[in-house]
Amino acid sequence: MSFSSEVKKELCSVNAVDTEQKKAELYGLLIFSKVFKKDKIVLTTENSDVSKKVTDLLEELYMPIIEKETTLRVRTTEHHLSKISLINADDCLRIFDDYGHHDNDISLRVNRANISSDELVAAFLRGAFEGCGSVSDPMKSYHAEFCVPHKNLSVDLCKILSEIPECDFTPKTVVRNGSYVVYFKGSEQICDLLTYIGATNCAMEIMGTKAVKQVRNNINRRINSEVANITKIASASAKQLAAIQKIKDKKGIESLPDDLREIAVLRLENPEMSLRDLGQNLSVPISRSGANHRMNRLLEYAEDLEL
Repeated sequence: MSFSSEVKKELCSVNAVDTEQKKAELYGLLIFSKVFKKDKIVLTTENSDVSKKVTDLLEELYMPIIEKETTLRVRTTEHHLSKISLINADDCLRIFDDYGHHDNDISLRVNRANISSDELVAAFLRGAFEGCGSVSDPMKSYHAEFCVPHKNLSVDLCKILSEIPECDFTPKTVVRNGSYVVYFKGSEQICDLLTYIGATNCAMEIMGTKAVKQVRNNINRRINSEVANITKIASASAKQLAAIQKIKDKKGIESLPDDLREIAVLRLENPEMSLRDLGQNLSVPISRSGANHRMNRLLEYAEDLEL
């Protein structure tokens, strides 16, 4: 099951407490559907929970004659497309009128009288997301969207979202394949949206996933840093070993002053040791800076042998 399907399953399990909230949720489902007209109402969905939810709400609130068709998607064998149609024009007109829409409306707009309270707005947005919303897998990216069929409806949706007092929503819109996509980027806004419309468990899952990703990123940064340090130590050690070997072959380790001879022997015996550890393992411990100074003297000594 995709993360979007998990979200819609949780949303569809929310039971509105009163008739007005049920009507607001159904309104969100219908007005953003494929067709919402006075003589025709058609909603399509690939989600079986949404199909059942819209059917249940229609039957409970309006008892219309409903025709349901289920077809297999051409591009995938995993999802079935459900088409829910109201085949009686009188039923369509009754519902259309009940939500305050009229024949002479120039274009379809959200009737704000149907969502006159915070609770009704939340129910309406829940229905809208069930019908035309989606959200990406939080392990891959943070993206949530509403795919809206008409420009004016997308403008209304953005305004409704931006007016929610407890949320700082900044939705953006892009045209895609003839639809107007209202979308969010950023885990915080997506979590706030899902919490507001009733998918609190999925919102917590996003927060948990974000925490896991942050831990993984921190671990990766630490590993990369350690690898870089090891590579740096190995490169410096190889250069030092080559210089000490040259001294050994041309003049012998015994030719070195006592302080340089001791650190040279220690380096030959411990090629992987850091400068700090080399300094601490001398007969008289010295700092990393002191060990580095002695190594530089060894390198200069080896270079002088070529003159």
